[in-house]
Amino acid sequence: MKEVIINNIMLNIKNNKDYTEQKLNEIRYGLEALYLTSTKIAVIYIIAVILNSYKELTLIFLLYGTLRLTGFGIHAKSSKECWISSLLIFVPIPYLLKFIFIPKYINIILSIIGTILLLIYSPADTEKRPLIHKKKRIIYKILTTTISTIYTILNIITKDNILSNIITFSILLEAIIVLPISYKLFGLKYNNYLNYKERRTN
Repeated sequence: MKEVIINNIMLNIKNNKDYTEQKLNEIRYGLEALYLTSTKIAVIYIIAVILNSYKELTLIFLLYGTLRLTGFGIHAKSSKECWISSLLIFVPIPYLLKFIFIPKYINIILSIIGTILLLIYSPADTEKRPLIHKKKRIIYKILTTTISTIYTILNIITKDNILSNIITFSILLEAIIVLPISYKLFGLKYNNYLNYKERRTN
């Protein structure tokens, strides 16, 4: 199904635009990523609706997704791994966060720890997307830490236990995926921009 849809779109692009082979490969890669993301989110949301946890899932996507935009972090090596990890994280956890009571001070402490980790380790790049510009890395770090700090303040203010759980989880999830040990556990290269700079200076 995926190949049929993408091939039809690519055929239409080739017929209407004069792109180089490299540009066409980039477009195809983007379409494949878009297809994977959209189908994955659709399936997860269907399950969330069945479990009546779609509200919590939406908040997690919003809060965690915002941090992910500037903090980056690990990516699965294959679409299969991406599917498995996404289902394991975004199906049971939003549902469980509705019922688990975590003391307020624990959520606040965990949020602070997560924010400190993001201050130290974000942004974390990948081999496919090395963050080679130092100024951009600094900007991303500031943005990620600022967003996480705002979340932590909201965690302190809110009296809603479920919202507090979601905030804490969103911060910790982003913090975990930028840690060097996470890259090592999944067999991924860390600080890829350093390798790029070494190749450029040789």
